[in-house]
Amino acid sequence: MRTHRGTAVIGVGNDFRRDDGVGWAVVARLRDRAAGRPDAPDTVFATCDGDPGRLIGLWEGAGLAVVVDAAHAHPGTPGRVHRLEVDGGNLTAPSATSTHGLGLGEAVELARVLGLLPERLVVYAVEGADCDFGAGLSPAVAAAVEPLADAVEDELAHRADEAARRRA
Repeated sequence: MRTHRGTAVIGVGNDFRRDDGVGWAVVARLRDRAAGRPDAPDTVFATCDGDPGRLIGLWEGAGLAVVVDAAHAHPGTPGRVHRLEVDGGNLTAPSATSTHGLGLGEAVELARVLGLLPERLVVYAVEGADCDFGAGLSPAVAAAVEPLADAVEDELAHRADEAARRRA
């Protein structure tokens, strides 16, 4: 039986593909915020290109993993955020898909089969408007970064509260 510990916050994407960089932008914002205060030492902020093996390596052994990724939806609303939680190893698919060839769903399924899922996995998928080559997020997606960073911090605070209750 694996021991789950720590928290991994993973921004998935490519910041040179416009809105595909939203996960990286959220992680950068969270790192900036964390620099001003002492965060839990067991929280790791990371970025990833979406490769399933790298994703699994980043969340392996985590008690909580929060993944932020861009998504395409048809029809789409750029900047709209979907929150998904893996329950028993099954990722409930939203009406949006990953911007990567092999998506997060494949990484989740592989990790489930290998017994490498985190204890709890929360995914935030942000609908994008523009994934062409270039830097910078579209205005609608850029506007989602700050509230999304708040939502991730709420996830982290909720985990810390649960851990404190267990210790009491």
